[in-house]
Amino acid sequence: MRLLFDDRLAPITSNSMFLEAPANRAANAFVEWSAPHAAEQGRSLAIREVRGGLEAVLRSLEPLTSVERRRELFVPTRSKWTAYFDNGWRGTDPSAVQFLCLKLRCRGMRVDAVPHTHRPGAGGRWGAAMFEVYGPRPNPIQNYLRAVVAMNDGGRWIFEESGEPFPFEQVERYTERIKKKRLTFEMLRDYAAALGVRAFDEDFYLPDGVATLV
Repeated sequence: MRLLFDDRLAPITSNSMFLEAPANRAANAFVEWSAPHAAEQGRSLAIREVRGGLEAVLRSLEPLTSVERRRELFVPTRSKWTAYFDNGWRGTDPSAVQFLCLKLRCRGMRVDAVPHTHRPGAGGRWGAAMFEVYGPRPNPIQNYLRAVVAMNDGGRWIFEESGEPFPFEQVERYTERIKKKRLTFEMLRDYAAALGVRAFDEDFYLPDGVATLV
């Protein structure tokens, strides 16, 4: 199945985060939350518009960093959801979206799609499919509404789920003998679409060609 940009921009597009709120409101809430912490470290936040096609906008996150995330991107979509990406070299950290769900009193979503390419002695990536939905619950560490995960954990496939299934979920698939088939990229696409997000469709993003980079 075709992923966003055929996975060419991984790890930026490997795990996509979404907030059920307008992009400008989400970006402003993020700045309000982050500014005091940045000031304590003697840093300030810069905010600017980024224009162009989706690939160019996503590449504004480069260079990717391994220790501290220094760039955050809020991308409007053709829906009530805003996409969020950061410049972590292993993909976007979900903690900001989890917290913003509390601050904005909205839902958040995580869609991870990592093709399994790892081979012994040759390296590669450990495969993963992950669908998570967060809500405005008191504890940001425990504000999962629903989580379904099939991933290769260092050589073995595991499957986990928590929370109440959504009506659109293909729960009959969760008993497949082969664990990696219990949550596929096609299922991720359909689950996200059921909530109004076309995560792997380039045309879904940037209806006006403008995003916000912090």
